[in-house]
Amino acid sequence: MNNLDRRHFLKASTSGLLVVSFPFSELAQAATPLGLTPAKSVAKDALDTWLSIDRQNQVTIYVGKVDLGTGTKTALAQIAAEELSVPFHHIHMVMGDTGTTPDQWITGAALTIQQGGSELRVAAASARAALIARAAQQWQVPAAQLKVVDGQVIDTLAPSRQLSYGALIGQGFELKVDPKAMLKPHTDYAVVGRSIPRVDIPAKVSGEHPYVHDFKLPNMLHARVIRSTHIGARIASVNDQAARKVKGFVRTVRQGEFLAVVCNTEWAAVKAARAMVVQWTPGPDLPAKAQLDAAWRQMPLAKEEATQKVGQIDTALANAAKTVRASYHFTVQTHASIGPSCAVAHFENGELVVWSASQATHSMQHELSVITGLPKERIRLVYLDGSGCYGRNGHEDASADAALIAIAIGRPVRVQWMRHDETALAPKSPPRAMDLEAALDANGNIVGWKGDFYIALNHIQAFKPLDFPLLAAAETGVPRPGNWVGFLFQNAGAPYTVPNIQVTTKHVAQTFLRSAHLRSPGRIENSFANESFMDEVAHAAGVDAAEFRLRHLQDPRAKDVVQAVLKASQWSPRVSASIPAKERFVRGRGISYVRYNNAITYVATVAEVEVDRQSGAVRVLRLVIAHDCGQMINPDGVLNQIQGGAIQTVSRTLMEDVRWSGSQIESVDWATYPILRFGQVPKVEAVLIDRPGQPSWGAGEQTPTTIPAAIANAIFDATGARLRQIPFVPDRVLAALKTAGTAMA
Repeated sequence: MNNLDRRHFLKASTSGLLVVSFPFSELAQAATPLGLTPAKSVAKDALDTWLSIDRQNQVTIYVGKVDLGTGTKTALAQIAAEELSVPFHHIHMVMGDTGTTPDQWITGAALTIQQGGSELRVAAASARAALIARAAQQWQVPAAQLKVVDGQVIDTLAPSRQLSYGALIGQGFELKVDPKAMLKPHTDYAVVGRSIPRVDIPAKVSGEHPYVHDFKLPNMLHARVIRSTHIGARIASVNDQAARKVKGFVRTVRQGEFLAVVCNTEWAAVKAARAMVVQWTPGPDLPAKAQLDAAWRQMPLAKEEATQKVGQIDTALANAAKTVRASYHFTVQTHASIGPSCAVAHFENGELVVWSASQATHSMQHELSVITGLPKERIRLVYLDGSGCYGRNGHEDASADAALIAIAIGRPVRVQWMRHDETALAPKSPPRAMDLEAALDANGNIVGWKGDFYIALNHIQAFKPLDFPLLAAAETGVPRPGNWVGFLFQNAGAPYTVPNIQVTTKHVAQTFLRSAHLRSPGRIENSFANESFMDEVAHAAGVDAAEFRLRHLQDPRAKDVVQAVLKASQWSPRVSASIPAKERFVRGRGISYVRYNNAITYVATVAEVEVDRQSGAVRVLRLVIAHDCGQMINPDGVLNQIQGGAIQTVSRTLMEDVRWSGSQIESVDWATYPILRFGQVPKVEAVLIDRPGQPSWGAGEQTPTTIPAAIANAIFDATGARLRQIPFVPDRVLAALKTAGTAMA
């Protein structure tokens, strides 16, 4: 790749279409800074924003979404190849570069395919129509007479007459995206719906794939930011004399409460950070961990609102043949990425470039503008894969750290967090408390459903751009909103057909920890409560849990996923647990169902568990998951998401729990914040229900919502003990067994 003048690499291309013919490997966004693709127009309504085609018929697609290890680079390329009618291997993807890709909002909320893919599809269809129109004009024939095969426009009445896209494109489309462009019918699909191998896997297996941790710039320095594990701590004094003696020390950077040490090498930065002598004024005590549930319910509310209201709930409860009540609690968890955060920044001539693992590069561009004082137009975010995602990368603190230090020192700088930084200081999911009550009639049917959900207030009301409460902002005195936690009220509503429903969300004014969206924010906690409670109500009604769900479902697709998972798991109906009197290890199975956001993807899960009645240890043996996300783009990619989401959530359900004392976070490593080990991974089986021609919905966040309740219900089936508080650690399980009278001495 030819080197580009640094003074021009951020400037917009004046040629209209950016025509490129680089090999795919060179299009990777780990290029050297001198090889950054020149910035171009990123107006979403401009067709040239979305794609370019070179003379060899190679297509470069530009999308604002990023691939967080989810396989979306492959799936989005399939969508583009399908709609353009070009071979899949002709598609090259550029993702999440604010200088070259449109702002498609944050990569999250299961919207990459649903929203981002839909936008790309329309753009690709617009391009195909435009190219056919150009060929029709050149040949003076009706456009309807032409077709496209492998990027060649062909005259169906004179098949020898052909023109490639590359020959037709000229200097660019210079057209608007047509929102009414004719989309290809699903009956003609040749690429979408196929399990095409993920394009990122070979390089990841060989070790050649560029992660942000691997990225280097000439003359680059290394930095560590020094922070206390006490929440709300402030710097009382700093003594860097010992740090200055470390070989490779360059300087200390301080701006308000932001403190960093900069060195020539990574190891020198680690040693210098350890040598820094910092006195801290600790922050106020956090609510006692043991009383978290009660403390959360007692915190001031900002507002209350009805999430769902049908019929007359008070009348239904008053006239019920039987009522059932239960309360549930979901603990504080952190993102626990396998590797810590990392970012690289370079500042020169008033222009800032940050190579970041943020899943919201365009929003991060805005946030860095606020923190640094630079105009947004002088900041460029380039996405590179990190070591974890699903929330944490939406609050990519390392990117702000690197930006501040690069501006202060005037040289490229790499900032990597340590494990204790990542586990202790990354934003947390807020706690959750849920109270549920149901009314049953004489026939055992649910006639009333009432829920009160205590959720963290989402302080962000304007979602474009998003504001993130980054550590660097607070430390440098930049006022930022409280918390961006996602749409926590979703899936609080009852997922079943009930004549009388009242679900209320109680918005807690302020969390005591810096909070952020963690995978399936709100949905996983709400569904845990709803689906655990559904089992409790079924037991009270004396009906098999699966049969009870089907009885209260009317949506045919909902019934399909439930029936599919029952068949695949070989479900055996029963009303209550049958516990062997003398067996130490007992097994059970439980079911859970969700329609994500009560609006899109359908999932049903059966969990099979083994419980040690002597120690309280729980092992998940098998998960069977039925999944309907509409038209699948890449079935193998969907399977990857189901498996990954299930395994991650088993970890969250059984062991993950942030702990603190006073103002200090005590969960700082894998010993104090354990996650699932390889030997604990269950067998995961999936039943994929394809819906050709139906809208394509997300597959990343949906499965996790079903896992905690399925496990809880399986534990009850095995032991007769109800677990209503996440995580299901041995002590908590043992206490529930003793309450149920089924523990073993």
